[in-house]
Amino acid sequence: MQDPTTAHSDADSLPPLSRHAVHVFGERGLSPEGVVRDDTLAAEVPVALVFNGVSHAVMMATPQDLEAFALGFALSEGILDAAADCRGIDVHTVDARDAGLPEGMPGIEVQLDISTRSFERLKNRRRSLAGRTGCGVCGVESFAGLDLAPQRVPPRDWIERIDLATVLRAFAAMAPRQVLNAEAGAIHAAAWATVEGELTDLMEDVGRHNALDKLLGKLARAGRLEEPGFVLMSSRGSHELVRKCARLGIAAMATISAPTSMGVRMAELSGLRFWGLCRAPRGVLYADGLAAGSPSASTPSATASMP
Repeated sequence: MQDPTTAHSDADSLPPLSRHAVHVFGERGLSPEGVVRDDTLAAEVPVALVFNGVSHAVMMATPQDLEAFALGFALSEGILDAAADCRGIDVHTVDARDAGLPEGMPGIEVQLDISTRSFERLKNRRRSLAGRTGCGVCGVESFAGLDLAPQRVPPRDWIERIDLATVLRAFAAMAPRQVLNAEAGAIHAAAWATVEGELTDLMEDVGRHNALDKLLGKLARAGRLEEPGFVLMSSRGSHELVRKCARLGIAAMATISAPTSMGVRMAELSGLRFWGLCRAPRGVLYADGLAAGSPSASTPSATASMP
C-alpha cells in the first residue's frame, strides 16, 4: 500500500513543547517572594480534520505525528474501511488571524483525500464532532449518534498469553519512552506490545483518544493491525478507547487507571481482553476476551498480583 502520509507537511514549525516563565512559590528553600523560572509546557493546538475539502472535526491535540493521528482517527471512527481508502494527507499550519483564533494560538489543518465511497458515507452521517481534550462524544445530536454498537473482535488463540506478567512487563517499559511527558507532564501515551510483553511503539498526545489514534494510524500505515499484541494506555479505560480498538480488530487492551463501567461492558460485548489498574505488582482483569462457551469464559473479573 502506498503510504498516504508522504504528502506535504509544514506543521513542524509548531513544536510539541514550549517554554514559559513562571513564578514558583512555596517550594522548600525558597524565600516567601518565590522565584521566577522557565517551565516546559505541553502544546495544545486545534487540529481541523478535513475530508475531501469538508471540515469534519476539530480536535485539541499535540502538534506531532498528525498524519498518523488523522489516519487513525478516520479508521477508528469508521470513516475509512482501510488505510488504502486514504489517497493522501496534507498538513499545514494556519495563522491565528486566518483561523479566527486568539493571537498567539495558531491552528493546524489536516486535509485527507479519501475514496468516493468513504466520503459519501461520511456525508450521510449525522454525527459532527467539535472535539475537546478528554471528550469522546462532543457534538452528538442523539443517543443513536453515540455509535455504541459493539464491533466483535475475532477470536485469537493467543489471547490468554496476555496475562498479568506480560502486561506489567510492557508497562514497565513505557515511562522511559514517554519523552514529552517527562519534560512537561500532562501528556498521555498509547503503546503497542507483543504477546511477550515487548514494547515496540509508543505515541504521545495531550488527549488519550488522540494518542490512541496516532498509534492505530502508525500500525495501519505499516500494515501491522493484524499482528498479535495489545494496546497499553496511560489513562483510564473508557468506552470509546475500547470501541476504537475493537473496530480495528485489536483484541486486548490494558490501562494504568481504572475503567468505567461502560468501558468494561463494551469490552465484554466486543470480546476484547481488558486489563485495568495495572500498577505493579497488581492488575485487574475486567474482561477475559474469551469466546462464550469456552472453559474459562465464565470466570468472573479477577484481581491478580505478582508474587
